[in-house]
Amino acid sequence: MLVLFETPAGYAIFKLLDEKVLKKPDEIFRSFETVESANKVVKLQHFCKFEDTTQALAAATALIEGKISSDLKKLLKKVTKETQEQLLVADAKLGNAIKEKFDIPCLATTPVQELMRSIRSQMNSLVSGIPEKEMSAFALGLAHSLSRYKLKFSPDKVDTMIVQAISLLDDIDKELNNYNMRCREWYGWHFPELSKIVTDHVAYAKVIKAVGHRTNALNVDLKEILPEEMEAEVKEAAEISMGSEVADEDILNVTHLCDQILDMHDYRAQLYDYLKNRMYAVAPNLTVLVGELIGARLISHAGSLMNLAKHPSSTIQILGAEKALFRALKTKHDTPKYGLLYHASLVGGTNQKLKGKISRMLAAKAALAVRVDALGESTDAELGAEHRANLEARLKMLETGEFHRLAGRGTKRKAMDKYTNKAEVKVYNSAADSTLPVKSVEEEEAETKPPKKKRKVKDEPEEVKSEPATPKSEKKKKKKIQEVEETAEVEEESGGNS
Repeated sequence: MLVLFETPAGYAIFKLLDEKVLKKPDEIFRSFETVESANKVVKLQHFCKFEDTTQALAAATALIEGKISSDLKKLLKKVTKETQEQLLVADAKLGNAIKEKFDIPCLATTPVQELMRSIRSQMNSLVSGIPEKEMSAFALGLAHSLSRYKLKFSPDKVDTMIVQAISLLDDIDKELNNYNMRCREWYGWHFPELSKIVTDHVAYAKVIKAVGHRTNALNVDLKEILPEEMEAEVKEAAEISMGSEVADEDILNVTHLCDQILDMHDYRAQLYDYLKNRMYAVAPNLTVLVGELIGARLISHAGSLMNLAKHPSSTIQILGAEKALFRALKTKHDTPKYGLLYHASLVGGTNQKLKGKISRMLAAKAALAVRVDALGESTDAELGAEHRANLEARLKMLETGEFHRLAGRGTKRKAMDKYTNKAEVKVYNSAADSTLPVKSVEEEEAETKPPKKKRKVKDEPEEVKSEPATPKSEKKKKKKIQEVEETAEVEEESGGNS
C-alpha cells in the first residue's frame, strides 16, 4: 500500500511496510513514538517539493475543493508507471477524483486518518532533505496565504457588497432630497413661479443651469429639457415674475449646486444598476419575487443572506417593524402584519383588506426562495418566477371571489353558492267560503275532553266565641252616654273653681 501525504513543502508518497497496523487503529500511535519504530512502518518513496508559496497555495486550495492540482498529477503519473498499488488518502472526495482520473484504488477510512495523524507527528524525521526551520517557515507562509485567500474569495462575503450598496443608495436619496429642497428655496427668491411649473427635480436643475437669470428665459431654448407647452408657460411666468433681483455671484453658486444634484442623480442611476446586477447574481429567486430593492433591504436588515435564510417566514413578514411589534406587545394591541414587504408590488397593489393575507403568503414564499439562493447550487430564478405566478393567481382569486377546487370535497365552493328561494306556492281553499257557524278548534277540544270530577271538602267546625255579639246601635248609645257624662263633669269642675 502507498500513502499520499500533504505537507506545506510538497507532496510525499510513503510505502506502508506493515499493513497489519491498520487493523488496530487505537494502537497506531504506539508505532510512531520513536523515529526508529516509525521507519519500520512507513518509508518515503517520492517527494514533490513546491517551488514557492504561490504554488503551495494553489495546491492547498485544490485539496480543499477536492480537486487534483498539476503537481499532484505529475507525481501520480510517475507513481502509476511503477506500481498499481492501493493508495491511502486523507480526503474521500480527493480519492474519488484520483480513482476516476488514474484508475487507482483509493482508501479513506478512520484507520487511515489515524495513520496520517501519526505520520504528521514524525514528519520532520520521515521527510529527509528539508530542515525543521524551513518546514516551519513553509507552514507559516502557507497558513497566511490560505487565510488571506479564504477571506478574499469567501462566498459568505459576497452579500457584503449588497448591504453596502443599498445603504449607500438610501443615504444618496436622503442627501438628494435635501439638495433639491435647498435648491428650490434658494432659486425661489429669484423665480418662485418655476417651482410650481417644473415639478421634476432633474429638469428643474437643468432649467436653472440653462436660464440663470430669469430675464434670459425668453432667449434660451428649452426644448431638450421641457415639452413645448411647459416651455411656453415658463417663459410667460418669467416676464411677470414676482421674485426679487439677485447678483451674478448668487446665480453662480446656485448653478454649482445644480451640478452637484445632476452628478448625484447620475451616480444613483449607476449604483442602482450595479445593485440590480448583484442581486440577480447572488439572490435571483428573491429578486424575482419581491424586487431588487426590497430584497437588498431584507438582506441588509438581517445582516447577510445566510442570516436571512435562517429566519422563519413569520420573522421575514415583520422585518423592519420591530418597534411597532414590541409597542403592540407592550400595550396589548394588534401586532403589525407587514414590515419591509409592505413596499413590494404584490402587497402595495392589493386591497387594504387583503394586504395582511398577501404579505403572509409572500413571506412564506420569500423564505423558501432565500434558502434556495443561500444553500442551493442553481443560479436560475425558476422557483421565484413560479412562486410569483402562484401568488398573482391567488391574489386574483381573492379579489374576484372565484375559488377553484384544488383538493377535498369542495365544501368551500358549496358554501359560496347563491341562495335560492324554495318556498311552496299556496292554493286558495274554496271550502272555506261556507256561511254556517263553525266551531273553533279550542271549542271542539273542550267538548271532547271528559268533565273534571269535583272533590268534596269537609266542613270545618266554627270556633266558639267567648264574648257575645253586641249590635252596633247599642255601642253607639253607650259612647254617647259616656260623652254626656264627661261633659257634665267638666262643667261642674269649672263652676266650683269660679
